[in-house]
Amino acid sequence: MMDVLQQLNDRLAANVEQVRASLVQISNGRGAGAGTIWHSDGLIITNAHVVRGHHNLKVTLPDGRTLPSETIAYDEDQDLAALAVQASGLPTIALGDSRDLRPGQWVMAVGHPWGVQGAITSGVVIGAGADLPEMRTGREWIALSLHMRPGHSGGPLVNAAGQLVGINTMITGPDVGFAIPVQTVKRFLKAAIGAQEALV
Repeated sequence: MMDVLQQLNDRLAANVEQVRASLVQISNGRGAGAGTIWHSDGLIITNAHVVRGHHNLKVTLPDGRTLPSETIAYDEDQDLAALAVQASGLPTIALGDSRDLRPGQWVMAVGHPWGVQGAITSGVVIGAGADLPEMRTGREWIALSLHMRPGHSGGPLVNAAGQLVGINTMITGPDVGFAIPVQTVKRFLKAAIGAQEALV
């Protein structure tokens, strides 16, 4: 039994390291949030509230480089933004399917809470869909039982396989958070910049 648990632990740790390789920090001059490398040629997904009203945004890549970025798509209603940096060959994150999420499923949120670089918090899915209490109807959410903090915003929510299933967006209690489903992100990118970038 201990061997099985150790193998599971090692597999989760390896998945987390792959996810962290696609995690960036976004500095807006007054604070910092997280972002996720979506495309190897410098396309980054984050929350709209991370970049709202800020110019001269800087993105720090996993390799330590800090680059200026351009906001190429922004939707405050969905709390999503797409940034571009002049870089290529960046590590990207594997995409999962948020429609497969079920209550009780294990997930991990990655970000920079309180400035701690690449921190991981884990928990379970409370529910997913468009009819969740507390949240405005008409759009889909993922409700989570885990310990997110400021700085997780814009970072990846991943399943046990290390696949992106959502983008962290807000907390509503000490151990309750919400994420934007990856399927919503795909639709946002397709509408904003074209199908090819959305489906990679």
